Amino acid sequence: MLQNLRTSTWFLSGILLGLSLAVGHSVYALKDDEKQIPFEDLQAFTEVFSKVKSDYVESVDDKKLIEDAIRGMLNGLDPHSAFLNTSEFSDLKIGTTGQFGGLGIEVGMENGFVKVISPIDDTPASRAGIQASDLIIKLDDKSVKGMTLNDAVKLMRGKPNTDIDLTIVREGEAKPLVIKITREIIRVKSVKNRMLEPGYGYVRITNFQSRTTTDLLKAISDLQKQAQLKGMVLDLRNNPGGVLNDAVGVSDAFINDGLIVYTEGRLDDSSHRYLATPGDSLNGAPLVVLINGGSASASEIVAGAVQDHKRGIIMGTKSFGKGSVQTIQELRNGSAVKLTTARYFTPKGRSIQAKGIEPDIQLSTVKLSEKDEKARETYSESDLEGSLSNPNGDSDGNVKKSNGEELAQSDFQLYEALNLLKGLNILSAINNG
Repeated sequence: MLQNLRTSTWFLSGILLGLSLAVGHSVYALKDDEKQIPFEDLQAFTEVFSKVKSDYVESVDDKKLIEDAIRGMLNGLDPHSAFLNTSEFSDLKIGTTGQFGGLGIEVGMENGFVKVISPIDDTPASRAGIQASDLIIKLDDKSVKGMTLNDAVKLMRGKPNTDIDLTIVREGEAKPLVIKITREIIRVKSVKNRMLEPGYGYVRITNFQSRTTTDLLKAISDLQKQAQLKGMVLDLRNNPGGVLNDAVGVSDAFINDGLIVYTEGRLDDSSHRYLATPGDSLNGAPLVVLINGGSASASEIVAGAVQDHKRGIIMGTKSFGKGSVQTIQELRNGSAVKLTTARYFTPKGRSIQAKGIEPDIQLSTVKLSEKDEKARETYSESDLEGSLSNPNGDSDGNVKKSNGEELAQSDFQLYEALNLLKGLNILSAINNG
């Protein structure tokens, strides 16, 4: 066994030495400021590998050690670079098509814990009350401290109709919350639409998939068949991002010409410029884009492009601030590396990384309590004791809430976005008159 260990270690050392020389010379030829990897550092790796193989309390598989070493190397770069084994890579490819198993949460890492970027609409996570910025500290009885993000995601996924307990820390809560969620097959419809009022449309994009641009254009067309659009709300709240090309496509749906977004990286093929094509799906009608702290990546590309081109008004709270591009590179054995290769910038050259998009109109989420509702009520004839009833049936006291009042109660930000659209439409009519 010792002989096999020595052979394995020296074989690995020889491979690493050859790799060091080959990669070192290659990199040096490309970048004058790069230095060749010191052999002593690679030797330290083989020594640690040898110690683990010989002295660790339990036998460890060579493949697992190498894979974990790769994971550690990538995890040490930034929160979004990662190693994906064949199963994880397959899950990622399935996810971009809009169907996968699990809870329906977009997550990242923060201080060793799993942080919720946003729950996805109409999934077990959103129905259970998971919120953007929640920190997941335990999955069932297992602490996530020290886990890789991929390991945590793997635990959250599982067979449909099985339960998992998420222990979360939430800002404003004195104690951790334990939330039980039942897993489902997640089928995410990325675009939803409805008419808020005649002429005022609403489109929500939950995440950016390979068909999002096509589905958005169809949603707008469906709304226009119902009534001529006087304005539209594009809701990107709690949208964690997704496919870059569809972020460009969605932006292009509203912007006639010019730059939408550009990327810059160390390699030439990491730097790209994405330009709009002629045409505006709304024919110039006012646009309000809703964002919040759960709006990340592709959502921020759209919001930044609309804001820089002054094509619409951004309303809500500051976005998440993920301004980096990840490239998926498949390896020979079917696994893959997700590597941050570039930063993206808005048309005016703003980097969103760790900064986010600041709304044109800051508007926090407000939900009126019953006490607030009582304070807002006014008295009328129907409130007086013994007042006569209305001969036509309903008295003032029994009048149902209008759609506007219901919207103000359920989604105050959307209610204000609708009011803003109406104001913009009136202003446009005055200017054109």
